[in-house]
Amino acid sequence: MSSMLLRPYRKNLTTNGLIYLAGEEQPITIKNISITGVLAQLNSKVGKSDIKGIFNTLLASTIIDLYLPDMRLAGEVEVIRVDLQDDHILLALEFKNVAYDVNDLLYKRKAYRKNLPGTGHILFNGQYLEFNAVNVSVDGIMIRLAETVYVEVGVVTVFEFKQLGLEGEIKVIWVEHLSEGGTLMGLQYVHMEKTAIKGIPEFAWPKSA
Repeated sequence: MSSMLLRPYRKNLTTNGLIYLAGEEQPITIKNISITGVLAQLNSKVGKSDIKGIFNTLLASTIIDLYLPDMRLAGEVEVIRVDLQDDHILLALEFKNVAYDVNDLLYKRKAYRKNLPGTGHILFNGQYLEFNAVNVSVDGIMIRLAETVYVEVGVVTVFEFKQLGLEGEIKVIWVEHLSEGGTLMGLQYVHMEKTAIKGIPEFAWPKSA
């Protein structure tokens, strides 16, 4: 009785979504959901060797990305259990950094943005400035600089973000000067191959027919 009270209530449902696992977006079906997480089934049939491959992938990190369009939910989850049932892999996923009501946001941005803190450098006014990444997508990156930087929207410059092995030209899309000091910027990649950005899912909002 006490164990039932401690476990969050799980509601059975069937809805489809995507996870980003082993460098690929993979379709899933949600079997049940609670306030703390979901039980997801990989749609493709697999064998025991595939479970071993997933375990090897999770040795680096148990945090993966999840997108459930029907539930308007996207973000990071942690894999806390992996099982094999009827030739399908089941993943118990715990919510870690999840945003709700994201459909309009994904439609406007075209691609999912992953929170990915890390430092990089960008060139403005003949000087390389250090930035902290806020989030990253296959289209661009949002950064924060400690300095108040004045730069025109539309300027193309160069940058590097070693955490993802990114470097090259980037375009300033918007600039916000913070009241407490510093600058936020939205940047779009220029002349960069989107598929080369390893570790970032697209989770693009599907176009209406």
